[in-house]
Amino acid sequence: MTRTARRTGRSMQVAALGVTALLALGACSSSDDSSSAKSDSSASASASASDKLSGTVTVFAAASLKESFTTLGKEFEKAHPGTKVTFSFGGSDSLAASITGGAPADVFASASPKTMAIVTDAGDASGTPATFVRNQLEIATLAGNPDKISSLEDLTKSSLKVVLCDKTVPCGAAAQKALDAGKLKLTPVSYEQDVKAALTKVELKEADAAVVYKTDVHAAGDKVEGVEFPESADAINDYPIVQLKDAQNADAAKAFMALVRSAEGQKVLTEAGFLQP
Repeated sequence: MTRTARRTGRSMQVAALGVTALLALGACSSSDDSSSAKSDSSASASASASDKLSGTVTVFAAASLKESFTTLGKEFEKAHPGTKVTFSFGGSDSLAASITGGAPADVFASASPKTMAIVTDAGDASGTPATFVRNQLEIATLAGNPDKISSLEDLTKSSLKVVLCDKTVPCGAAAQKALDAGKLKLTPVSYEQDVKAALTKVELKEADAAVVYKTDVHAAGDKVEGVEFPESADAINDYPIVQLKDAQNADAAKAFMALVRSAEGQKVLTEAGFLQP
């Protein structure tokens, strides 16, 4: 082979190596661009997911949920900056009537399946209500229990001023169920519109006792004393929750209900005295 031929062959090898290097560099650059694009896309998706919830979520909830739901509302707002949870607490029957009457709300948490049915039967719920906690009755007496009340039967004494929730309200219906289970008749000095109103009568010493939920006795602290009674086992209320059909903030509504049913939410509720579903 001549010197010219060898030089030509070497030049072709160098050129081939150069092309290979350029192709490899291009592939590497393309791979880097692709990885970068994927990374940017993932970051964008993550940011989008974290920023997804915003605005106000309106929750209508039974009066007995006031303390625990207020706590959960604050936790929700902290976990989702830019959101706000507003509550309307009251008797489940009046809340249900407001919803069917067109009051704007995203979530309804009732103290009984019966009052929840007012909303579902009217076609105002989105999806099927789910029971998230249960609640049991307890007698709330004046602090220190000066009247020595020890049973549901004691409340039938004519010397005592006793308050009950209205029979249309879940706590009132449950109290009547407990009285029926004990074959007892009780004429209260007043029927109150919700469980908090009944409890307040005792706190203000306007009544000697009231039949309320364990959670309300717990929330009242040392303002009242609680007395358990066996008939309450026959009147335990299931609490269902549902997203409403005309929810203005459906995503936030779903997220709030998920929090209520999560381990974190259940911890707050059981610490308040609720029973697990």
